[in-house]
Amino acid sequence: ATKLISRIRSALGVELAIRTLFEAPAVAQLAQRLGEDHAAARTPLRARPRPALLPLSFAQQRLWFLHRLDGPSATYNIPLALRLAGPLDGDALAQALCDITARHESLRTVFPDTEDVAQQVILPPEAARPVLQVLDVSEATLAEQLSVAAGHGFELAHELPLRAWLLRIDPQQHVLLLLCHHIASDGWSLAPLARDLSTAYAARCQGKAPAWTALPVQYADYALWQRELLGDEADADSTAARQLAYWQHTLAGLPEQLALPTDRPRPAVSSYRGQSMAFTIPAEVHQSLVALARQGQASLFMVLQAALAALFTRMGAGTDIALGSPIAGRTDEALDDLVGFFINTLVLRTDTSG
Repeated sequence: ATKLISRIRSALGVELAIRTLFEAPAVAQLAQRLGEDHAAARTPLRARPRPALLPLSFAQQRLWFLHRLDGPSATYNIPLALRLAGPLDGDALAQALCDITARHESLRTVFPDTEDVAQQVILPPEAARPVLQVLDVSEATLAEQLSVAAGHGFELAHELPLRAWLLRIDPQQHVLLLLCHHIASDGWSLAPLARDLSTAYAARCQGKAPAWTALPVQYADYALWQRELLGDEADADSTAARQLAYWQHTLAGLPEQLALPTDRPRPAVSSYRGQSMAFTIPAEVHQSLVALARQGQASLFMVLQAALAALFTRMGAGTDIALGSPIAGRTDEALDDLVGFFINTLVLRTDTSG
């Protein structure tokens, strides 16, 4: 649904809400809705002139503030570990890392300490060459070395938001760790990052520069476009002010936390000692859930979110259930192959009292 809305924005230059797809799920219905007043014209996203002081995106500004408040830490690190089998050309890999930082401006952007004015400074490719640190490890020490490396605290004021380690187990077995700070990347970014690195490495192994298609925009273009699109929240007529008013109304009176039964008290300060729990849903249950979603003209996500909200109510969390859900935030086709920080969190508030 989000990809279709994104294609409509890019091809037709109009803004449609996701809910429109569920209200008008057939092509003819959707075409009719496109002609109605609420299909507003949209400011195009394109490369644009850079001002002397380059602002951060709103997402970057949040992390910049937290970094200034808490200092360097590993909380917002995004690690990508790749096991590589066979002979490895270390020089070609180092060159390929420089190629991807040249391709994606976000990976060569620093955030200098200024008089409380957040700005991003994009370094030229020749001044932004990531160091590939090579370490000898064994299978027994691999996990520990990965953990230590992934715990690096970036100093965003002057350090590139990308670091790389090559852990050598033997001449035929390596693990490459790419570590990005969240201010320059997100989960979606890992796919284009790995793809571009693979393309660049293959080219450098043949003594060539990668021949990839130029990116339509860079992250700084997105940040400028976002600021222009939303405007100043102090202006009552701006999109930012309208959206802020919407969320203040929608989230008014929200409980501070879900009153779930726990086996120990919440710590006064977050410990960040979280875990993931893996489980399996049988195929027949999945098929039944998909059928239920189709019957209700909903998505599978909607069904599972409703079930989770109902479960929390059954467990004693009350009838005002708020769940956080990550969204990709890539609202334009031009952003699909870009490494950058676009992800956001939506609050899904459900009233289960009925």
